[in-house]
Amino acid sequence: MKKQILLNAFNMNSVGHINHGLWAHPRDRSVDYKTLAYWTSLAKTLERGLFDGIFIADIIGVYDVYQRSVDLTLTESIQLPVNDPLMLVSAMAAVTENLGFGLTVNANAEPPYTFARRISTLDHLTDGRIGWNIVTGYLDSAARAIGQDALTAHDTRYDRAEDYLDVLYKLWEGSWDDDAVRGDKAARVYADPARVRAIRHDGPFYRVEGYHLAEPSRQRTPVLYQAGTSGRGRRFAARHAECVFVTAVDRQAALSTARTLRAEAVAAGRAPEDIKIFIGISIIPGRTDEEAREKHRDYLGYASPEAGLAHFSASTGIDFSRYGLDDPIEYGTSNAIQSATELAKKKQWTKRQLLGELALGGRYPLLVGTPEAIADELESWIDDGEIDGFNLARTVTPECYEDFVDLVVPVLQERGRYKTSYGGSSLRDRLFGAGDRLPASHPASTFRSQSPYRP
Repeated sequence: MKKQILLNAFNMNSVGHINHGLWAHPRDRSVDYKTLAYWTSLAKTLERGLFDGIFIADIIGVYDVYQRSVDLTLTESIQLPVNDPLMLVSAMAAVTENLGFGLTVNANAEPPYTFARRISTLDHLTDGRIGWNIVTGYLDSAARAIGQDALTAHDTRYDRAEDYLDVLYKLWEGSWDDDAVRGDKAARVYADPARVRAIRHDGPFYRVEGYHLAEPSRQRTPVLYQAGTSGRGRRFAARHAECVFVTAVDRQAALSTARTLRAEAVAAGRAPEDIKIFIGISIIPGRTDEEAREKHRDYLGYASPEAGLAHFSASTGIDFSRYGLDDPIEYGTSNAIQSATELAKKKQWTKRQLLGELALGGRYPLLVGTPEAIADELESWIDDGEIDGFNLARTVTPECYEDFVDLVVPVLQERGRYKTSYGGSSLRDRLFGAGDRLPASHPASTFRSQSPYRP
């Protein structure tokens, strides 16, 4: 049986996301991001196309590295303004039955105790359709905004996230037993006190003592996404992640990263199939090749390569405005996104080359062509790159998703590479086909049967 493709829509609660400048296109509706109708309409389209989920990126802080200001960031709306991603879920969940929601929240930006309740609440309201994209932050502006002097060192941010997750696992997996909730009206017992316990955690970064405020949801722990592919990021993913979002400029890079991640998962005591690997991709389909090429030319007329460069400056911590078009660029050690810096250093990109690379597609592959040609490419990435799926970045919205659903999905279905209906009872079950809960091989499972503690 051919391996089926997993698919997320990659989006953000903002005007600009990855393909910058396209908000100015006359058919683009991203300026309506503040309205519920924008998001509920998108959710219906994605469910019609049987997308596994919508993956919603987020940042705290602003992109102020390029030109040492936020002027271009504001002018081109480079992820500013940006609204809270979690606030979108209830509305989208109300108009869908199966669509999953991958939500980005910075683990270093809020207390784990209250965050655990927010995620459990959403998992209840969606009946088990929640995933969490674990990020540790990469912007100095974000660190300053939440009261820190500067961004913590790269590896220390992951150390802190490890401690954060141990708190969450204790709350989500260990505070309430599966049979704690009885809901017995005759006996007047909603929850059995003998089946609920406080957790105590005294770690290097967090001290927590208390009961999880929410009763167990369908998944308990949300599906865990992670996007770091630095050495420390891979070790973190090997222990925790179920879905890993990687950047790959070609199939060989995807293959190398996929094999490395799965080998590290095995070394951490997990199975290679415990991790699903996604790459970011942009797609412009047309009924004919010429139609697709014309649409691409049209989009390029509105794209802002400089805005893309400003975004990349924030990702690497390098102010590219200081360099001439063909000057050699000093790619040193980054405290921001190390994988982005390593890629640019490996390619030895100049400013001129970066402007070309970032005009449309960002750092992701860009596919332009007929549905059949695009399906060929997607299949090749899955088979040759040994990945599992794609995060489809928006270009002109909503037509980019509508075009994909109407043109590309039917071709993939005809080839047996994409589902024809949803299955499973939760987001985790749909992705892995092994039930709602984390498997016993995941470290969270060690927190399920704690000895009762009462303060």
